[in-house]
Amino acid sequence: MSIKIEKRIVNYRVEKPEEKAVVTEPAKDERRLAEVIRMHEKLERPEVLIGSTYKIKPPVADHAMYVTINDIVLNQGFEHEQRRPFEIFVNSKNLDHYQWIVALTRVISAVFRKGGDVTFLVEELKAVFDPRGGYWLSGGKFMPSIIAELGHVVEKHLITIGLMESPGLDEHQRQLVAEKRAEFEAAGKQQDAFADSEFPAGAQLCGKCNTAAVVMMDGCMTCLNCGDSKCG
Repeated sequence: MSIKIEKRIVNYRVEKPEEKAVVTEPAKDERRLAEVIRMHEKLERPEVLIGSTYKIKPPVADHAMYVTINDIVLNQGFEHEQRRPFEIFVNSKNLDHYQWIVALTRVISAVFRKGGDVTFLVEELKAVFDPRGGYWLSGGKFMPSIIAELGHVVEKHLITIGLMESPGLDEHQRQLVAEKRAEFEAAGKQQDAFADSEFPAGAQLCGKCNTAAVVMMDGCMTCLNCGDSKCG
């Protein structure tokens, strides 16, 4: 193919094949980096997703519930790589809750695929109260409903993949809790001073000998240590 040169040639350079490759490849990578994939509802589901399964065993239910949350990895291999929740499933042998479980998981999955900030789901789920009353988990944590425990599961998962920060106390709150705990332990040690006493448990302090040995005997408060009695 011939090209007509209409201007005067003042300089020239022979382009080598390896130089052309060096110039082309970075431009291709830059274009790919510029095309950052965001989470949106039209994003197609990949063949394989990364999933985590959490077990819930409410004391008010006969069978355990297994909550599975599958995640999609966006921009894998690049600096904008991000793991986002894509869908949620709840499996249980108990069919009493089948309808609302299916409806709830479909709504939550739709919110996940919509994109944006999905962390608001945690507070919405944790704020659901059962009119029949909640229940206590091992460790002394109160759950107002099964839906609230599901919210705690979603929160734990979002913290694991980095979409939420782990809830914690600031420096002032940690110091206050440490002081209150020290006061409680000190009070407990004072009470434990009479734990190995030879007198009956629940004995009151005697005003005469200052010993926790005063008990009710024959309708009269009597000290088993010094014999002092209100009846004389």
